Amino acid sequence: MFLNRIKLFLVISISLIFLSLTNIDVESGEIKSISGMVEVIDGDTIKIEKKKIRLFGIDAPEKKQKCQKPWLTISFMTFNKDYPCGEISKLKLKNKINNKFITCKSTNKDRYKRFIAECFKGKTNINRWMVRNGYAIVYKKYSKKYLAAENLAKNEKLGLWVGTFEMPWEWRKEN
Repeated sequence: MFLNRIKLFLVISISLIFLSLTNIDVESGEIKSISGMVEVIDGDTIKIEKKKIRLFGIDAPEKKQKCQKPWLTISFMTFNKDYPCGEISKLKLKNKINNKFITCKSTNKDRYKRFIAECFKGKTNINRWMVRNGYAIVYKKYSKKYLAAENLAKNEKLGLWVGTFEMPWEWRKEN
């Protein structure tokens, strides 16, 4: 009788542990939909109803980051000038989606507790739109999903690709 109780206790304990572990796995892989009016924080971060969302698979220049673009070309010499590419990235995203109804699909959060998500304005994938127009680049460390869009922006010299810039993750390390 005593052994049966111990066996029963072990079976219940193992079952509870197994159940709690599978529940955690299900929650982390669950797609969470976040919809509402958007406030743009920077070129790759938005807010919907107090929920901060980091756009999945892309990295945009930081607000204070400067880039260079051709200013004057004389024969074989080109003079470049600095421009606020981080502010421009934010402004382009703002013009596209600020105060508009957006739907984001998230499966996890980053270390800053922001939702990592793909966001849509109607059928337009905002993440892809930012990369395709050269206002953000593919964050290859996390995803290569938007490489085709980045290659098109590079070939057409759109946005950041018109000149030179430091990769946002490198700029963050130095600043």
